[in-house]
Amino acid sequence: MVAAAIPREFVWRRLHSLMGLWLVVFLVEHLLTNSQAALWIGEDGSGFIRMVNALHNFPYLQLIEICLLGVPILIHMVWGVKYALTAKSNSRKTAGNTPSLPSLKRNRAYSWQRITSWILLVGLICHVVKFRFLEYPQSISQGSQSAYFVKLDMDDGLYTLAYRLNVRLYDAAALQKVENDFQQRDEEKALLEAASFFQEETKDLITGIRPTAFEAQKEMILQSAQKYRFEEKEIQILKKFSLGPRQVVAESSSFGTATLLTVRDVFKSPIYIGLYTIFVVAACFHAFNGFWTFLITWGFVVRRAAQKSMLAVSVGLILLLTFLGLSSVWGSFWLNLRH
Repeated sequence: MVAAAIPREFVWRRLHSLMGLWLVVFLVEHLLTNSQAALWIGEDGSGFIRMVNALHNFPYLQLIEICLLGVPILIHMVWGVKYALTAKSNSRKTAGNTPSLPSLKRNRAYSWQRITSWILLVGLICHVVKFRFLEYPQSISQGSQSAYFVKLDMDDGLYTLAYRLNVRLYDAAALQKVENDFQQRDEEKALLEAASFFQEETKDLITGIRPTAFEAQKEMILQSAQKYRFEEKEIQILKKFSLGPRQVVAESSSFGTATLLTVRDVFKSPIYIGLYTIFVVAACFHAFNGFWTFLITWGFVVRRAAQKSMLAVSVGLILLLTFLGLSSVWGSFWLNLRH
């Protein structure tokens, strides 16, 4: 007896469902991290900085982002669009030519699941473009030394916050002064030339043919030259920024700190606060309404009483994650980091 083949549509629906569950887990982590920019008042977002730095220091980070975020999002998005286009909502009143059952809560939830999918499609693309590309910190690294740069709109609270977070601020005049001062450092240019001479002189010894004796002068010259090269790269990064009269470049040794300043800067704007409020509410509803249907679809919750209990849990999670998400949107600047 030949076993019947599993329909391709069934496989893709189950894969879409699994990718959705994985994205729910990511959403929980993401909103927990972001909320620390606003909650625990007085800590200047230190929890946010630690979490972002820990994630940023993952080995093979770009591969992880592509495989564990990009691919699941793409699969869930493509099939989600297909389902949204073919969905037949019956939660609104009609002229009688199509079924209409607006009194049933689950019918309304079904409709809102499709509506929020369109909000998330647009919102997620815009969110990734803004924070992963347009606002992503520019950086340079040399060994354990790193520097991250972001452009910000100036406000009075940024003076004291920069001091507490050990961040350097540059306006247009300061950028020009830094560049001019660097160009006039003839002594360090001479050290760089000396370092090049030493490296050329000893390049044949790198293979380990014979050891060289320690020389303090050579150590000083080579290390100074290395510092000079780092500062040269720093100047090259700073020169890329075009600043308006009320803008500055912030430089930090921490990726998490630079990201925190970007989040704070974005959520100074009432327009972004409004857009992200809609985005967060849509994401939380879509995620945990989908989580409830996942439990039923996969057979984890079968009995009616269990379904009602898990529905209550899902609603509670919607409210909790919405609170955490909106706290970062409304509180990063206006509650915690304004001064």
